[in-house]
Amino acid sequence: MSVKVLAIGKKHESWVSEGIDRYVKRLKKPFDVTWQLLPHSSREGDAAREEESTRILAKVGERDHLVLLDERGTNFDSPGLSRHLQGRFDAGQTVILVIGGAYGVDGSVHSRANTVWSLSQLVFPHQLVRLVVAEQLYRAQEIAGGRPYHHV
Repeated sequence: MSVKVLAIGKKHESWVSEGIDRYVKRLKKPFDVTWQLLPHSSREGDAAREEESTRILAKVGERDHLVLLDERGTNFDSPGLSRHLQGRFDAGQTVILVIGGAYGVDGSVHSRANTVWSLSQLVFPHQLVRLVVAEQLYRAQEIAGGRPYHHV
């Protein structure tokens, strides 16, 4: 039981790495995170989306709970996200968070997704999304543990 983030794209920029490291070092099971960056396609449009989606699904197990980040998904507040993740951990599932590439993901990933999560209706650069995800996982952990990081 843990969280694995699959992200399409280049390695973290230094400012992103510093921020992610700040939160990841504080995470404990089951909220501990591993990151796997998958290369973006050299193709464009639908062809890129299809190729990247195939790479993503090859990394997802049958029992994994796949959470797709998409601006059209469900907006969770932080306590709601914490409860959602804790429920998956209680069910013995590994959570796979997917941050798609510049063209998004195709229908096969949407179909496989157990949850589609929207950070906002706004679209953000992928590097920034990575940092926000790391912070929100830390926040979810702290909420689940009843610690005072999250102020309402």
